[in-house]
Order: sequence, then structure tokens, then C-alpha cells
Amino acid sequence: MRKNDINHIVIIGGGSAGWLSAGLIAAQSHLTHNAKVTLIESPDVATLGVGEGTWPTMRKTLKTIGISETQFIRECDASFKQGSRFDGWCDDPTSSQSNEYYYHPFSLPVGYQNINIAPYWFAQHEAVSFSHAVASQTYFCDHHKAPKTHLHSDYQAQANYGYHLDAGKFAHLLMRHCVDKLNVTHLLCHVDEVINDDDGYINAVSTGDHGLISGDLFIDCSGHHSRLIDKHYKIPLQTQDHILFNDRAVAVQVPYADDQQEIVSYTKATAQDTGWIWDIGLQTRRGVGMVYSSEYESTQGAKDKLISYLKTTQHELDVSQLTIRELSFKPGYRTQFWHKNCIAIGMSAGFIEPLEASALVMVELSLNTLLANFPTHRNAMPQLSKRFDQQCHYRWQRIIEFLKLHYVLSKRSSDYWQAHRNTNTIPQSLLDNLALWQYQSPWLNDFDRAQEVFSAASYQFVLYGMKYLPEFPQMNMPAAIIEHFTNNQQTAKQGLANLPTNRQLLEHIKKFGLQPI
Repeated sequence: MRKNDINHIVIIGGGSAGWLSAGLIAAQSHLTHNAKVTLIESPDVATLGVGEGTWPTMRKTLKTIGISETQFIRECDASFKQGSRFDGWCDDPTSSQSNEYYYHPFSLPVGYQNINIAPYWFAQHEAVSFSHAVASQTYFCDHHKAPKTHLHSDYQAQANYGYHLDAGKFAHLLMRHCVDKLNVTHLLCHVDEVINDDDGYINAVSTGDHGLISGDLFIDCSGHHSRLIDKHYKIPLQTQDHILFNDRAVAVQVPYADDQQEIVSYTKATAQDTGWIWDIGLQTRRGVGMVYSSEYESTQGAKDKLISYLKTTQHELDVSQLTIRELSFKPGYRTQFWHKNCIAIGMSAGFIEPLEASALVMVELSLNTLLANFPTHRNAMPQLSKRFDQQCHYRWQRIIEFLKLHYVLSKRSSDYWQAHRNTNTIPQSLLDNLALWQYQSPWLNDFDRAQEVFSAASYQFVLYGMKYLPEFPQMNMPAAIIEHFTNNQQTAKQGLANLPTNRQLLEHIKKFGLQPI
């Protein structure tokens, strides 16, 4: 064994980020030359179980780790997510057309890889919404349909989907699987000290119960605490509160009215004067919360808005029996994500806000980037870390621009929303794109990296959901385009007839399971 080989990977912190890191790394040991994996987790830090959303990428991640979809759904209170619905984001709530909504589904617009169909929709924009015209999945969301039937195997489906899940149960499932199936060493203890070698690389961490734990590569998954990247290496956070203002949330777990209440297959985001409310449907409960800016809203004010929302969605709900948790965060990301032999993944790397559920997908993307460029020797780390940091910075910047897009296009009139539309708070690249998109529709060349976080299709759904229409003559529709629109409606009609509801399929999976691939 050569000195400076990467033989031992030490992960600091559990939760979804820590155990996803352990699972993906240990399950792909051929990429790490069979490096040993140890996860050190504080016994005092609980995982927040407010309900969390994933992207469709999670299906591949779970399959890679070796967890069946049946087991995941049964043990994580998970349900199917087919996108997001935005209620009341478009217009001033005092207008006659207030509380309109639009979808950002996970499916691409019909024919997307071959033709940009958006310009042909503009002629009929008053008759049918963009998402309903180009994505049959939108109709499935309207009717609480699942994206698949019981005849589909694990992770296969008729429509693209991710999940809603209980974060605490998810971390526990990953932990058991990693320890029992993937030979990950799990240590419950506190990290008391971080010890560098003469070159400034971490040589070991000191723990009270297990002494010195040496390693070659350290992954910081310690969340906002950021034990290694911040507390030890002092890598600063690049704050983004000048662009996106939210820095607080209040959250609550809400039981269903009865065991037959519909489980929605999308994340519902409802605009408020000082923020927005998320509503996530799991199998046994809802995870609901309000994210807001402390500059424009008090904690009590946010709680009042949350309770008012809950009463409108479930009239018989006894809110006095609910426990509302208070959360705070600083929107931003690290100036460096990989320093020496330490890599920040998860919230230790950064967090912006819950909109569009980018937190877990950034964990997945970061891990995939690491494993595709895994260092076999310490001398490779300086160049690999530079490449890793460039990729991560690009992704964070694209996330921020896409999230900002939702706020910039709103016509809501409160101070909070007007401040978001101030051009001084909008990244220049987004301003440039908006100027361009007044005259043409975004498509493949606008965002052309192999692993874009949000494709041009996502921008189309938000732009046209928010009624940001280009200023150019309407285009005549050739027969091939009409056929695309017609096929989308036929696919929607067939799916509505054949697909079970979200609840029906979840009940079937709990009783009978799905066929493994």
C-alpha cells in the first residue's frame, strides 16, 4: 500500500446527505478501488422529518445503492411526485384572476428533443395552459394519478417521477442498508478535534468514544454545522440573500382527515405576501411549511399564515394539536467545496431555499461528479478539486437564477415581491436571458451542458406558466405540430383511464409490492 493512496473515506455527519454519500460510494467500490468507508454521526443531531421532495434522479440513485422501490416506499412513508404546482404566483391577489396556478412537471414537452413546440402554442395560449398543451403528466397531477401501474417494475413508469419522503425514515433505511449490505462502518460519537498533517491535509479526527479515526478523504455532511469545511478550514459561505431573500421557515406535520384522503402527486407551492407555503403529501400525513424572509415577516406572522392555510385545506383540522417547528438558514454556498482532502456535500456545501427541491439532487450530482473523477492519489487532488469546484459553482449559479425566475415574473404587489423584481437583485445573466426570451423561446442551446440542473424545458414551464410570452408574430401550425398536440391529449386521456390514483398504487405496493427489475 503506497503512501498517499486513497484507502479510507471518512464521512462526517449522517442524515440524507451522509447516508446517500456512504451508499453511493460503497455501492460503487470499483470506482474507489475498494476504499473503506466510515461514517461518523453525532448521537445528538436528529434528522428533520418535515417531508422532503426528490427529483427523478433518485430512482437511479436508489437502484445503484441496491434498495428496491418496494422497500423504499414501504419504509419511508414515500409517495410519488410528478412535479410542482404553483398557486397564486402569477398575479396580484387583488385581481379578478387571482389564485391561478401552473405546473412544472417532470416530463419534457412533447417532441422536445426534436422540435421546440413552445412557439406553436402561443396562438392558443388563452385556450389551454402551456403545461396542459405539451405535457400529459399535467392532467395526471390534476387527478392525483400515479405515474405508473402495479404492472410496472421497480423504478419503471409511464410518466417521469421522483418522490416525496420522510427524511428521518429515509436516513434510517439508508443507514441499515449501508451497514448491513455495503460494509460501511458506522460510529456514533462526537468529533472533538480535527488533526492536520504538515501539508494541511486532514490526517485524522479525534473522537471521545473511538479515539483517533484516520482517513485519506474526508466528506463533510454535517449540515449547517459544517464541522470540517467551515469550523476547521474556515471556507466562507458566499451568501445569496441579496438575490433570494428567504432565510426562515416554520413547518408542521399534518395528519390526513381520513385514510382515503387523496395524496397529491406534486409539491404544491402557494404564494404568500412574504414568502410561500409548501404542501407535500406522504402516505400517512402531509408535510407543510412556510418559507419566508425575516426582513419582511415575523415568526408569529409566518405561523399565523401557515395556520390560516391549513384551515382552508382541511376544515376539521384541530390546529391546537399540531407542533410547529421553527427553522432558520442562511442562503448561500461555499467559495470552495473541495479543499485539500475535504469535500463538502449537502447543506455543509450550501442551501438556498426549498423551492424546486434542489437540495437532494445537489447531493446526488456532487457524489456522481466525485465518483466520476475519484482521486487515486493525493497528488491528483489539486486538479480534481479545481474541476469539482468549477462544476459545483456553475450548478449553484444556475439554481439561483432559476429560483429567482419564479419571483421576477410575479405581479404580486407586496413589498417582498416588489423587492424581488428590483433589477439590482437579479443576476445579469438572467436579465440577459429574459431580454432574449421576449423575442424567442428558450431551447436546447440555451443550457447545453451535459448535466444541467434545470433544462430549457424547465424555463419554458415557468415562463409560460407565469404568462411571460414572447413578442413575435404567431406561427402557423404544420400538420406535424398539430399531431404532437393531438398525441399529447390522447396520451393524457389514456393515462387518466388506465392509471390508478397515487393512494391506490401506494396501497397496492404496501400489500403486494412491485416486481424487481
